Amino acid sequence: MKEALSTREVRVGTSVVIGSGHPIVVQTMCNTHTADVQATVAQCRRLAAAGSQLIRITVPSMADVAHLQEIHMQLRSEGIQTPLVADIHFSSEIAMAVVPVVEKIRINPGNFHPDHEKARALFGEFLELCKKYDRAIRIGLNHGSLGKYIVEKYGNTPEAMALAAMEWVDMCIDAHFYNVVVSLKASNTVVMVNAYRELARRMQERGVVFPLHVGVTEAGNGDSGRIKSCVAISTLLSEGIGNTIRVSLTEDPANELPVAQYLAHRFSDAPSAVLSEREETILKAACDWGAPLLNHEIDDVPIADEYLKDELLQACRRRFYKPEYIACPGCGRTLYNLEETFNKVKEATAGFKDVVIAVMGCIVNGPGEMADADYGYVGEGFGKVTLYRKKEPVLRHIPEDEAVEKLVELIRQDRQD
Repeated sequence: MKEALSTREVRVGTSVVIGSGHPIVVQTMCNTHTADVQATVAQCRRLAAAGSQLIRITVPSMADVAHLQEIHMQLRSEGIQTPLVADIHFSSEIAMAVVPVVEKIRINPGNFHPDHEKARALFGEFLELCKKYDRAIRIGLNHGSLGKYIVEKYGNTPEAMALAAMEWVDMCIDAHFYNVVVSLKASNTVVMVNAYRELARRMQERGVVFPLHVGVTEAGNGDSGRIKSCVAISTLLSEGIGNTIRVSLTEDPANELPVAQYLAHRFSDAPSAVLSEREETILKAACDWGAPLLNHEIDDVPIADEYLKDELLQACRRRFYKPEYIACPGCGRTLYNLEETFNKVKEATAGFKDVVIAVMGCIVNGPGEMADADYGYVGEGFGKVTLYRKKEPVLRHIPEDEAVEKLVELIRQDRQD
């Protein structure tokens, strides 16, 4: 294992420090609706007890700022001090409104405004407000969700992701604001690993290295989601890249924590996880063989378990034996039963091969986050679904009870043409 990348320290609230010299911090995200304060408080209570050191909550509307504040107040009144992270998409107004409310804010500054210069100006205002309240931020850019300005200038590649992040990193440095964590997530493990390597290199060249939040976005569920997350995250952690992690599964968010805890313990002084023998076998194999496969140091895995071997090779994009699935974990923006639907899609499409299928909770993440997908199932809300071919919507407003069948028909039709 390489020596850990030397980063700055970032303090989140009074209980968490992220960065060099500290154990890897484990986090997850609520999948309740933020407006349902009691359900969200109950889930936060359960996640904190399970060992989540940070808990992220989506804030999709200005009305949800008050709900977030009530959630925060209830947790603190119960003595639960786990810092909360507000997850903001697009709205600089909401981003600024939550700064007085929670300990950390996750934003993609490039989405603050369609006009890039206006986005920069709004990000500058946001940083000044974060200074005032001594908040931490995460600059979170995902593959497929880069701003139009970046894509037109640099393309949609790992290098473009790193370049895009560096613009906001430079703005933070120029503003003398250093309570910053950065992430460059992707559902494609190869893209994800290369993006973080490039960002780490560029920050080292800049002379200021912020801690990195590492994860595979939309990893899916079951063994596949765990293996995909572990091969990529462990590859980076073995190179000393990564200070806080989330394992994004389309399951109960509490299920993410043992996997993240296993990784954090393996690569730092973090507490160990409680796992079954089978779980530990799967995670250990992913960590042992992920880097050699992703780095093309080996072409096969010398293990007798053919199922596990197939899963490892697929997770590392070396050989595909079944459809590749991209599925977001769900959050307060999701307006249908994502986990149940994802399992239905997997069952209905299991016979296809060499195809990438995305199941996304909402239109916010949908078209962008499924950058690698051949087909996409994206919830519209109100019982309706849009089906995508690549990034193009081809069937809109389909009733949920017909959408899986329509997806299968679409794939079959394309394969016949």
